[in-house]
Amino acid sequence: MVQAMSHDQFNRQSLGSPTNTMVKEARILMVGAGGIGCELLKNLVLTGFGEIHIVDLDTIDLSNLNRQFLFRHEHIKKSKALVAKEAAHAFNPNVKLVAHHANIKDAEFNVSWFRGFTMVFNALDNLDARRHVNKMCLAANVPLIESGTTGFNGQVQVIKKGVTACYDCSPKETPKSFPVCTIRSTPSQPIHCIVWGKSYLLSEVFGASEDESAEMDHSEDSENAKEIEKLRQESQALKNIKQAMGTPSFPQLLFDKVYQDDINRLRSMEEMWKSRRPPQSLSYAKIIEPAVDVETRKEQILKAGQRIWNLEENAIVFKDSLERLSRRWSDMKSAVDGNSAEPIITFDKDDEDTLDFVTASANLRSIVFGIESKSRFDVKQMAGNIIPAIATTNAIVAGLCVLQSFKVLRGDFSSTKEIFLSPFASQRLISSDRFRPPNPDCPVCSVAQAQVMVDMSRATLGDLVENFLRLELGYGDEIVVNHGDDLLYDVEEIDNLAKKLDELGIKPDSFLTIIDEDDENPRVNLVLNVQESTASDEKPIKGVDFPPAPSGDEPVSPIPRRKKPAQQPNGHRAEGTDTIAANGNGTAAVRSDPPGRKRSISEVEDLEHPPKRAKTHPNGAPTDGAIVVEDSGDGAIVIDDD
Repeated sequence: MVQAMSHDQFNRQSLGSPTNTMVKEARILMVGAGGIGCELLKNLVLTGFGEIHIVDLDTIDLSNLNRQFLFRHEHIKKSKALVAKEAAHAFNPNVKLVAHHANIKDAEFNVSWFRGFTMVFNALDNLDARRHVNKMCLAANVPLIESGTTGFNGQVQVIKKGVTACYDCSPKETPKSFPVCTIRSTPSQPIHCIVWGKSYLLSEVFGASEDESAEMDHSEDSENAKEIEKLRQESQALKNIKQAMGTPSFPQLLFDKVYQDDINRLRSMEEMWKSRRPPQSLSYAKIIEPAVDVETRKEQILKAGQRIWNLEENAIVFKDSLERLSRRWSDMKSAVDGNSAEPIITFDKDDEDTLDFVTASANLRSIVFGIESKSRFDVKQMAGNIIPAIATTNAIVAGLCVLQSFKVLRGDFSSTKEIFLSPFASQRLISSDRFRPPNPDCPVCSVAQAQVMVDMSRATLGDLVENFLRLELGYGDEIVVNHGDDLLYDVEEIDNLAKKLDELGIKPDSFLTIIDEDDENPRVNLVLNVQESTASDEKPIKGVDFPPAPSGDEPVSPIPRRKKPAQQPNGHRAEGTDTIAANGNGTAAVRSDPPGRKRSISEVEDLEHPPKRAKTHPNGAPTDGAIVVEDSGDGAIVIDDD
């Protein structure tokens, strides 16, 4: 009888001893335990990676079960990271698994923490989180394997600082915005009502004003300036009603304001309704009072997430979710001190209270305007920008991620690929290109990155600007210091110079961006990662790994100057540039210049439509996609897709 081979024997035979040893010694971070994450974790565990950390903030939802195979019905409402760890551990008990039910943007996951990993895998469906992990991996100089799927399309990209393009080297499509007059006065589609419930009503009652919403377009060329002014007056009236929050009359005051008074005002504008159906107002008392039997079935209604609720059911859910949110908001307000800003509640597709409120308020709005209503399941997908996921696509992409990881372990970044899964392509299911070099104009990776040790008890912004940037690094007068979106210093903004850095909201592991605005020969942007210094030093700010300026001479900055863009002859593009044109099937056809083969790709985002972008082959020509089989000499057969 042939003795069964262990996982490690199979892996050693498949990968070869050197690569298999690197796999077992690797320390891996996987961010996201959803559709791709479940498949990827299974692959990583079976491949024998020595230690794997899983970070995910979400809990398991019923809608996850059709494709996230590590989860079962009894796991609903439990942490994805914790359940994934327990389920995957059974596949290979020799692998060390560590689960973190947390947000990857939390302070504990700082640059130093990222540096402890051999490589990082992104398995996220969130644009902001992807960008954060990309930034942290660049700062920590840790390789990142980025992946994503959208329907049947998928993409895998290896990111290595200074070698390959990063996630932000290509511009990303911004979420679609809607004109305020369409959302607030003349909706014609369910998405208009959903955006109204999510970005206007929820924000006005429990969060920031709708004027601050990114999904509402308030540009000056909007359709009707007078109408916008009236809408702002409505917003003020809504804020007055908010004072009644927590009282029994609050649901009726809010309901009658937005579904009766505002609608009657709209109906009075007869010109607006000459070519369209006028809205029909609703009365809270006329709906709620006869719906006593409906309220007794409230729990069953809330469980019927895939059924479209009727008028009375939507009204009951509106009242119930509003009361839940009001209690939550009151608890949040009582927990903060008097000097803090008012708490806000924002929409989260996995938050039942906000999802119920947006679903009910959007459907009531749809009923008013004669628009099709949607189930809570549909509203969750539309409001949360969820793209339909296909289990097979996730599985293929997860497998491609692990294949690329072997090249990363060997440090063979020149062999890594940017891989595209496009089932509707005319020639092949999977196509690949050589990695793209970093974009010299990328705002994220085409910067100088450094670490500064800061004595937070005494360091001021003046110490940073005058003593460190100017005296030690040789910057001139025209510099700008930003902390995220906050401007801390420029030539006209000098009020903060005497303030301590911690007074300006700068904490350990904060990032500061230094922009050189010298007109003649500016330096590239400098990103400083702030670390707290515990050693006593006469200088409150000290750079790490900066070359010292020559003694007695003018300071010489280690920050490189910006490269001037190469001039191209008129009428010509850079060699090897591809242009992308949209196809009718939602993918994009790549046409090489000079003409070459065609393939379909998808710029994989958590967006409904892929953005258009230009890609450049480093060698000026597309790869031929040939597969070469080599004998590695150590008992393994290596299939190389170079």
